[in-house]
Amino acid sequence: MPTALITGATAGIGAAFCRRLAADGFSLILVARDEKRLAASASELHRRYGVSCQTLPADLATDKGIAAVEERLREGVDLLVNNAGFGHPGEALDVPVADELVMLRVHCEAVLRLTLAALPGLRARGRGGVINVASVAAFFPYGTYSASKAWVVNFSESLAAQIPEPQVRVMALCPGFVRTEFHERASIDASEIPAYLWLSADRVVDAAMRDLARGVPVSVPDPRYKLIAAVGRYVPRGVLGRLSRRAGR
Repeated sequence: MPTALITGATAGIGAAFCRRLAADGFSLILVARDEKRLAASASELHRRYGVSCQTLPADLATDKGIAAVEERLREGVDLLVNNAGFGHPGEALDVPVADELVMLRVHCEAVLRLTLAALPGLRARGRGGVINVASVAAFFPYGTYSASKAWVVNFSESLAAQIPEPQVRVMALCPGFVRTEFHERASIDASEIPAYLWLSADRVVDAAMRDLARGVPVSVPDPRYKLIAAVGRYVPRGVLGRLSRRAGR
């Protein structure tokens, strides 16, 4: 039975990955900060799908938390989903530097270290994958969040191009607005986002798993967001900066 480790596993896209992978017969290792919520999620997944669900409480904003997950990954998994992440309210110039550094540790350092901890085992077996959850924001210049997600995309694409084993895949997942706890936790007012731009977490995960199987290095779920990402990739950066500032306001 294959094993998957998911960070940020108790809510949103992470929880959707847990449901999908459990339904596919994966044994799960759930990683999040809230030990009580982790236990409840693992119990529900085991009850519903009959799969093994281990919990690993860890704060990926700390070296101790990252190291604990690295250690488990070195024991071997078949799929790693780096999903843990968060946002800040307001513009980058208004966010304390200490808070920005925490974001960089969770979005970049943790993704780097956990991916590199998982890859030797995956490559030795000649199969498996890593899904690094980024965002369509990666294609637009707007603060540390978009910059950190742009790093995730570039890092994932770089590894995908370098790994010689054809059945070992690294993919960046770039969803748009997804109905999760993300905006509420970040105290971000999402009331003005048009209804047609919202995606369901389960559909995002279904698209991600299809793209991983196809060897796609950057997965952008939904045709609407494929178009938005194309604008971000090919419109001049100066124009994008003005558009991003206007959208932020």
